[in-house]
Amino acid sequence: SEVLKSASHTLSAARIDDALIEAEFLLCHVLGISKTQLCSEPERMLTRKEMNNLQHLTQRRLLHEPTAYILKCCQFYGIDFYIDSRAFIPMNMEVRPSRKPLEFAKQHCPSRNQFTIADIGTGSGAIAITLALALPRAKIYATDISALALQVADINCRHHKLDSQVELLQGDLLEPLPEPVDMVVANLPYIKNCELKTLSPEIINFEPMIALAGGEDGLDMIRCLLYHLGKEIRPEGCLLLEIGQDQDKAVFWLINSYFPQASIELIPDLSGINRVVKVFFNKIMIKEEEYGDRVTS
Repeated sequence: SEVLKSASHTLSAARIDDALIEAEFLLCHVLGISKTQLCSEPERMLTRKEMNNLQHLTQRRLLHEPTAYILKCCQFYGIDFYIDSRAFIPMNMEVRPSRKPLEFAKQHCPSRNQFTIADIGTGSGAIAITLALALPRAKIYATDISALALQVADINCRHHKLDSQVELLQGDLLEPLPEPVDMVVANLPYIKNCELKTLSPEIINFEPMIALAGGEDGLDMIRCLLYHLGKEIRPEGCLLLEIGQDQDKAVFWLINSYFPQASIELIPDLSGINRVVKVFFNKIMIKEEEYGDRVTS
């Protein structure tokens, strides 16, 4: 209890958010115990080696290295994942349970073997693996331009024994897909170039820039995805796309420009900020060559 209090005070003095929780994570990791055990053994004596290990990890955190990278693990919707600096740290989307993208995917996915999903920009593989665990009949393609990120995704696929259901593909956005799919999910870089310098040290100094930078208005990758989407998604397919704050109107206009007959819904987070765009496509899709020049100009 004394060590926990000291570590928490040290982190708090350095303006680390949730200092007590972070100190608990670090101490549990050093001792190899759960939080329940930590709370039930306040008088446990630490060895010199354990003290040195905790001090080393605390110093890394004081340099603003994310705790997930220090511990080499994180949780995504209650599922444990391996993570390191080769891939972006996955974050839960805080929306009402009935409107979570995962719940929508489960409802939309029929119980047939041929249903296919593409997770574009998969990073650590968290979204693809979470979907695979919830939808064992679905075939999932997980693409990423970063070979390093796919190494992390491969570790997670093997850990969860999903390497046969989730196929990892290296390449730019939709380009590596071997066939059109029924559903596309994507959490692409959407930070404006001018906003990168305002990000926390944990993000800007440690997380891969390729997973953050979205161009001048933050929509470069989203435009590129939409430009090629028509030929990579099956009729009556759907798209789930995470967006940044205040990008909802611009993204809505982009989607409507490419696919004027599509049904578009904006899903807010718990703060009322639109964070996910859900798109249903009609049977008749506009061919790429018919709208590409008009929209990109």
